[in-house]
Amino acid sequence: MPEGPPLAEAAGLEIRRGGRRVLYDVDLSVAAGEIVTVVGPNGAGKTTLLRALLGVVAPDAGIIRRRAGARLAYMPQDLDIDRTLPLSVRRFLAAAGRRSRARIEAAAAETGISGALDLPVHDLSGGEAKRAALARALLRDPDLLVLDEPTASLDVDGQEEVYRLIRDIRDRRGCGVLLVSHDLHLVMAATDRVICLNGHVCCSGRPAAVRRHPEFLALFGEAGRDSLAFYAHTGAAR
Repeated sequence: MPEGPPLAEAAGLEIRRGGRRVLYDVDLSVAAGEIVTVVGPNGAGKTTLLRALLGVVAPDAGIIRRRAGARLAYMPQDLDIDRTLPLSVRRFLAAAGRRSRARIEAAAAETGISGALDLPVHDLSGGEAKRAALARALLRDPDLLVLDEPTASLDVDGQEEVYRLIRDIRDRRGCGVLLVSHDLHLVMAATDRVICLNGHVCCSGRPAAVRRHPEFLALFGEAGRDSLAFYAHTGAAR
């Protein structure tokens, strides 16, 4: 079990936009050494939740706490880079801050993109771009790694590789990981806890418990049932 106070937590979180409650009654925590995954339908408030925990969005009610001195790093869903900008992967990583050449090359090696360091960012494949964004986040030496749809637009093999990489990073570094995902078939076997969100927390806990919860099944229907079978098969090997 993870030890020590949470790296980040929300208690009774509520966020409103235009008079509408985007999030309400949300409780969540992430400890060092665990992977917590937020799942939910489009419009459920998943990205808003991440932004609140990062301090980008202020809550209208409730409390956000971050462990004193904890370093957080964020990996967005997409790289928003001007396609006319001649930017190499090496320069993209260097933009994370003052980092030595050795540290940049170590982050690239950790994420498997050493051979792409001198390529233009816009020449990367989808999987390589995800790894480059992850390497840039790791250069901040995070205690908590916050990932918004880290496998978006990847095929199933690419998704499996990225989830495996995330678990390996957690194991090596001992950091906490909070991620948003739509990949129900894979994420249930790649996480320690699942938060099912739809404006509020519908259910949460270990994947084995959440996969049987009526609210999870009601939200995801056939996709949810399919993910259960996939989890039972994949999770058995863990």
